[in-house]
Amino acid sequence: MDYIKLGNTGLDVSRLCLGCMTYGTPDRGNHAWTLDEAASRPILRKAIEAGINFFDTANVYSDGTSEEIVGRALKDYARRDEIVVATKVQGRMRPGPNGAGLSRKAIMAEIDASLARLGMDYVDLYQIHRFDPEVPIEETLEALHDVVKAGKARYIGASSMFAWQFATMLHVAEANGWTRFSTMQDYLNLLYREEEREMLPLCAAEGIGVIPWSPLARGRLTRDWDETTERSQTDAFGKTLYAQTADADRKVVEAVAAVAAERGVSRAQVALAWVLAKPEVSAPIVGASKATHLDDALAALDLDLTEDEIDRLEAPYVPHAVVGYS
Repeated sequence: MDYIKLGNTGLDVSRLCLGCMTYGTPDRGNHAWTLDEAASRPILRKAIEAGINFFDTANVYSDGTSEEIVGRALKDYARRDEIVVATKVQGRMRPGPNGAGLSRKAIMAEIDASLARLGMDYVDLYQIHRFDPEVPIEETLEALHDVVKAGKARYIGASSMFAWQFATMLHVAEANGWTRFSTMQDYLNLLYREEEREMLPLCAAEGIGVIPWSPLARGRLTRDWDETTERSQTDAFGKTLYAQTADADRKVVEAVAAVAAERGVSRAQVALAWVLAKPEVSAPIVGASKATHLDDALAALDLDLTEDEIDRLEAPYVPHAVVGYS
């Protein structure tokens, strides 16, 4: 396993981050396709044994049960000081006022709730899951700063938002001497490259580590366009991501298939290798519901695409409407 500094921090993370949305109680939350604890643990253990030290979850995943399952597995399979654990705050965790968002009250309540579910004293990376336009930026940033100063998080990060919003938050934090965001978890893959326009250059200029979510486009890059899975049939959010560009997206998927066939590797390896080749990217967040998914992700680390192959993969792309920010 290769390791890399996360942005301009001194933190060493594996070049792959295991996304843990896949692990959770299926009848909790809105992800009926998740793996229960018994099915999750072997994959988490395999990831650790492969050298992956970076794990990403969120309070909203399967109504908090992802954090519970991941926390118990990591406690059993790894030393706390050898792993990097990331979670998120912003989504709704309970009905009524203050049950979601990035107010000071919500952040302070949710960091404690996440730590309790994880069974940990701190997380390494605490991320805002989305931008909250209803809360003053100053309130959110000072609360996150206080979470760090209280020792409950080592670093803070952000996720999908407009580049101007992220730039504003970086400026406000710097102007007030508050903890600065170290990472951006944005949506980036061969089917959605809008982040290349402004977000990736901003992150490069500011020394922000980029940890893209869904680098395989929720599996669409790994199979024929018309092939479906249980997740693709029940994933309401995923269906909103590709509805308007099907003709062009199909050609991208076909290009991935062609390069993979020529190389004698899986499509997943090709699609992930493209993301890993981006100089701004620290560690793509990969999901794995089967051991073979993890094998493909690990193999992608050794796949170097040629400039010609990258051109072929990128050629069919057309501009997409901005998605994933809410």
